[in-house]
Amino acid sequence: MPLAVVQGAMLQCSCGSAPSALLVDWQASSRIEGPAAATVMDHKPGANILPFGTCSTLAGPCVPATPAPWIPGSTSIVMIQHGQALLSTDKLTCTVGGMISILTPGQGSTLDT
Repeated sequence: MPLAVVQGAMLQCSCGSAPSALLVDWQASSRIEGPAAATVMDHKPGANILPFGTCSTLAGPCVPATPAPWIPGSTSIVMIQHGQALLSTDKLTCTVGGMISILTPGQGSTLDT
């Protein structure tokens, strides 16, 4: 079962040489185990998605180019401040050619109700 993603989740680009941490800035009031919960709208380069070391496509810095939200867009029905919750199985397309995935969601459990 996919987990919800939170501030500090570790991300990896398929063209990057190093992982980076997710920054949540779209909302800060909804939290999971302490950190702010991420949404599919947390996709802005520099604000949410930091560089991934060296880019194998450009042979230079791996600076993400991510104009669109995470896909497939949360398959859960959980809404956070009018945005769909980001899940550990969602992906983010970089227009340079890479695919960004979630290595660790930043939290280790879900609460079953």
